[in-house]
Amino acid sequence: MHASTAPTARPAPAVPTAPTAPGGPLDVLGVPGQTNFDHAASAPCARAAADAVTALLPWYASVHRGAGALSRRCTLAYEQARQTVADFVGARADDHVVFTRNTTDALNLLARAVPAGTTVVTFAGEHHANLLPWPAGTVRLPVPNGPDQAVRALDAALTELRRPAALRPTADPAAVGSAAGRPVLVAVTGASNVTGEVWPVAALARVARRHGARIVVDAAQLAPHAPVDLAALDVDYLALSGHKLYAPFGTGVLVGRADWLDSAPPYLAGGGATEHVGAATHDVRWTTGPARHEAGTPNLLGAVALAAVCAAFDAADRSVLHDREQALLARLRSGLAALPQVVELRTFGADVPRVGIVSFVVAGRDSASVAADLARDHAIGVRDGLFCAHPLARRLLAEAAARSGRRDLPPTAVRASLGLGSTPEQVDRLLAALAGLA
Repeated sequence: MHASTAPTARPAPAVPTAPTAPGGPLDVLGVPGQTNFDHAASAPCARAAADAVTALLPWYASVHRGAGALSRRCTLAYEQARQTVADFVGARADDHVVFTRNTTDALNLLARAVPAGTTVVTFAGEHHANLLPWPAGTVRLPVPNGPDQAVRALDAALTELRRPAALRPTADPAAVGSAAGRPVLVAVTGASNVTGEVWPVAALARVARRHGARIVVDAAQLAPHAPVDLAALDVDYLALSGHKLYAPFGTGVLVGRADWLDSAPPYLAGGGATEHVGAATHDVRWTTGPARHEAGTPNLLGAVALAAVCAAFDAADRSVLHDREQALLARLRSGLAALPQVVELRTFGADVPRVGIVSFVVAGRDSASVAADLARDHAIGVRDGLFCAHPLARRLLAEAAARSGRRDLPPTAVRASLGLGSTPEQVDRLLAALAGLA
């Protein structure tokens, strides 16, 4: 099939005009002629982040460690960034906002901070960042086939965990473990990095609360696409990455309840995390608050860049951004559905809410070669592989083969992810290129 004759199942959805003027704070930097559909891996830099870093660079100095004008200004900028991020995610007044390197770092920090004996409950559909850090004895629930099943599965698991051990079936007590009277933490994603499907976070949080469990949300893929309000969702912890949120300066955050964080040993031992260090080897008194887990010189520029983007999103009309992205997503998905060799991956039903992420396979074509051809011949950047979610991606590939009845699907997938700066013309260019490849 020639690229210019790509079929369409229905007229392409109209896309609202860009919500910000060129050069505005949510305009993104890029290279002319290159089409970037890899936002889910690392989003481009927003103008707000670049401008904030440029403005602060002449003043760059130590944070929390100097009395000079430069250090005072940098300390103020760093702590203002912390408050701006807190406001962006709807943090409660007594929550801590701890700056980290990224979402993976944030979730590893929380994994170190959970009290001894805590049982963590998660799903097999998580990104590796929300699968691998948790302690031994973690309960991994099967991938659900829909949001309602996810809620029911969590309710059943927490009911079993809270049942007195003497009342449990004896067939396989190790399958769930004993959590009656012990802390339980539920760890879930806000939106899948493989399919873009939005998980029922509020409903899962209500289930966790009913069973006396806490919940942490991996918001790395959700926060760039939709407002996330920690207090309104009633979740205990939230993690996100700057490099997914148009602030690619090496920072992320863990936001949430102070008690576990203040009681845990510091994530890193070093300067800034202490209140007192005596002459004896172990004569150390650690500070409380975010500084307890931010030892060493902090990533000032990363924090300021992230806060600048958060402020720009807060000032924007998120409903307009959402509608524009959803129109682009519908255009992309309907175009892919019209290509007979292309099969989309999905965990839930075809019509559940999604952010701008689509993974698919081209029958008879290796996904790595598809991505390479798109880059070489069409200047289109996509991701290929299993997307650091190997258990989920392998399952979805098997399901795609069963659903389509095809035996020529490759063992890895292609992912196209939309974001700020994506246009209808770019979507159409991708669809035309895929039609030519197929």
